[in-house]
This record gives sequence, structure tokens and C-alpha cells, in this order.
Amino acid sequence: MPDSIQNRSTQSILPVSPVPWWKSSLFWRTFFLVGILLVISMGAWISSFRLEQRGSRARSIAEQVVSLVTITRAALVHSEPESRRELLFDLASNEGIRIYPLEPTDQIEPITRGDDLMQNMLPYIQQKMGDDTILSPNVNDMPGFWISFKLEEDDIYWLRLDNGRVRDISGLRWLGWSGIVLVLSLSGAGFISRLLNEPLARLAYAARQMANGKLPEPLPEKGVTEIRAANHSFNQMVKDLERVDQDRTEILAGISHDLRTPLARMRLELEMSSLPEESREGMQADISQMDAIVGQFLDYARLGAPAASETVDISSLLQVMADEAERRPGLKLNVSIEKGLSILASEVDIRRLVNNILTNAQRYGRTPESGLAEVDMVCSREGDKVRIEFADNGVGVPESDFERMLRPFTRLDDARGQANGSGLGLAIVSRIAKRYRGLVQLGNRERGGFVVSVSFPAVKTPK
Repeated sequence: MPDSIQNRSTQSILPVSPVPWWKSSLFWRTFFLVGILLVISMGAWISSFRLEQRGSRARSIAEQVVSLVTITRAALVHSEPESRRELLFDLASNEGIRIYPLEPTDQIEPITRGDDLMQNMLPYIQQKMGDDTILSPNVNDMPGFWISFKLEEDDIYWLRLDNGRVRDISGLRWLGWSGIVLVLSLSGAGFISRLLNEPLARLAYAARQMANGKLPEPLPEKGVTEIRAANHSFNQMVKDLERVDQDRTEILAGISHDLRTPLARMRLELEMSSLPEESREGMQADISQMDAIVGQFLDYARLGAPAASETVDISSLLQVMADEAERRPGLKLNVSIEKGLSILASEVDIRRLVNNILTNAQRYGRTPESGLAEVDMVCSREGDKVRIEFADNGVGVPESDFERMLRPFTRLDDARGQANGSGLGLAIVSRIAKRYRGLVQLGNRERGGFVVSVSFPAVKTPK
């Protein structure tokens, strides 16, 4: 197994974000922001309404209570003494008004500071009924709205009303209304957030598809002006990139195909020539190198065609390719392959991928001491992925160059000490990996050497 890898560069679809989901998602950030603003606005409106209505409501209730006491006192004064009992019974049963005599021993609870309604009512009631009028929320442990009045000079009574008739809206009702306001606010926040973020979500999904090597569906060019303009620009960019890629593929295929014929003719003429053996071998090596470069051009161009997938026994295929690679001059393999692994791909493409990586290691990853390219090839299963790792013992590559190495026609000759190749080897590897939903990772070994790792989705094999 290769030792640990540092400075790993990953071609991932989405970057791993360490922030919480409610911070990393624009939808949830918008949802919480709009929801909090709506709740604060509704809370401020309700508080302002209560403050505005407190004084006028207390005055209105005080007027009703004074009128009620005045009418009740008049009814009692002008009624016959023998009929007062019946009158009191009718007031209690029909109107909810109860009359009690005021005794010196009555336990009267004073108005507390928290009872804003009674405190605001008291000055007005005392102005209408006299300064000796008493208000109380509880008398003799009986809660209610208690107000004293006189029938005669020394004949004082209590008039008691139920709290529901005079009190402000109860806390439970305010809680219920607050709950309704909260639900409506959050529903509105969710609707607004979805309306704002849905076009961005579609744009992000289309961008991820492009990053994964797929052609996204055209985005709808409708809605507000800014969204229409952004979607139109993105659709135009996708068309331009597709056209550029097609043109580049056609140019590569055409040039490579046209070069094969003169190369074959040059090889034939070289065989029939009477040049010295040393010169012939040098020219044959140059022609073979040119032919290999043209072959890479063709390979890169062919990868633009639709992929034909099949279930590939990657364990067996890698073992066969490892046996074949042992015959390569200057290459030494240390193989560790887990058996029974399969992926969904094309065997031809996987062969091309492995050969390009081994060729890259053979060309650039030679150990300075021995001059051999010693490569550790490991194939294992990691979760639902099959991971194939190739680690050489060369001089490695600067971390800043990892991304450039996966681009086509890019060579790092200064870093690896060679000047051969077309710069398409790892670009073809990257393109093949994307074609089958794979992932390419580059890194350096701690003790020196370059690592290329490719992961593919594993195929479940029947037991």
C-alpha cells in the first residue's frame, strides 16, 4: 500500500463546506432573514396597536361600567324593598351582575401595577362616581371586577362583574394570535425565499452538470429582467463552449487522421532506405514518438462521442494489465488488487486510462537513484466507490500545478525533468473519469513521488 498522501487536489462536484447547513444554504439564510423581519414587524405592529388602544379602551370600558352601576343603583333605589331580592336574582342570572354589601371586614386586594386596565379606569370612574369609589380585582378571595357604590350615605355595596366582560384580550388569545402570525410569517418567508432562490438553484445545478462533463438543459429565459439576462447569458455560454469543444475535437481528429498517412509513408521509405543503422533507428524512434502523439490526439477526440458502458471486472482487468506492463522497459510495478470489484464503464476506455497513467509515470516518475519508474498500483473498495491508485517514487509535482496538469496540452517539463509527450495524458484520464462519473485526485507522497488516484462508482455483484 502506498504511504500517506499530502497536498491532494480533487476534482469534486461540490466543495465540502464546514459551515452549518443553515449558513451554507442561501435558501435558509433568506428564509430566516425574511421570517425574522416579518415576525419583528408583526410584533411591533401588535405592540403599537395595544399601546394605542390601551387608553381609549380603558375609557370606553369605564364609561360602560359607570353606566351599568348608575342603572343598577337607580333600579335598586326605586324598587320596593320586598322586590329587591328578586331584582338581584334577575341581575345575577340574566346580566351576570352580582351585588354584595360592603363590610368593614372585607379583604380587598389593591390594584397592582401590572393591572394597566384598572389603573387607567380608576381616575375616570372616581371622577364620575366620587373619590371614595373603590376598584378591586379580588374581594374575599373572589376574583372579578369589583366596584363600590352607595345607595344611601351609609349603605354601601359591591357590584361584581365577570372578568370576561371588562378585561382586555386574554393572554391565551394573544398567544393564539401570535401563533397564527408566526405561521403566516414563516409561510410567507418560505414562499419569498423559494421565489428568490429557485432560479439560482437551477443555475447552480446546471453549472454542476457542466463541471461533471454533462450538457445541461437550457435554463428558462423568463421571470424578472435580471434572471432572464443571467439565464440567457448562461445558455449562450453553454452553446459557445459546446461549439468550441466540437470544433476542437473535429480539428484534432482531422489533423491526426491526415498525419497518419504521411507518417506511414515516411516509415516505409525509411525501411527501404540505405541509411546507417544508427540513423535509421533514431528516425524510427522519432516517427514512433510522432505516431504516439497523433494517437493521443485521436484518443482525446474520440472521447467526445457518447459513452457505451458495460460492467467491467476491474480487478481482473487490472491484473491482466499489470502482467502486460511488466514487459515495459524501465517500469516496475508493485501490485495490490482487491478481488471481485466491478465498475460500469468501457473496457477500452479503462485500458486507455491505465496505460496513460503508467506511461506518465514511466516517463516522468523515475527514481533518481535507480533510473527505474517504480509504481505502486493499488485497487480497493472504499464505501460505494472503487479506488485505483498509482504512486511513483519520482520527484513529485508542486501543489500549485495540480490543476494545470489535468488541462489538455499542458506539460510540466521543468518540474518533472522531461520534454516528451503531447500534454494530453492526464487530460484524457480526467475526461474518461468524468465520462463514467469518476473522480480524479492528484497528490504527493510524504517521502517523495507523485500519486494519481481515480475513483469510480462500484457495481454491486451478486453473492
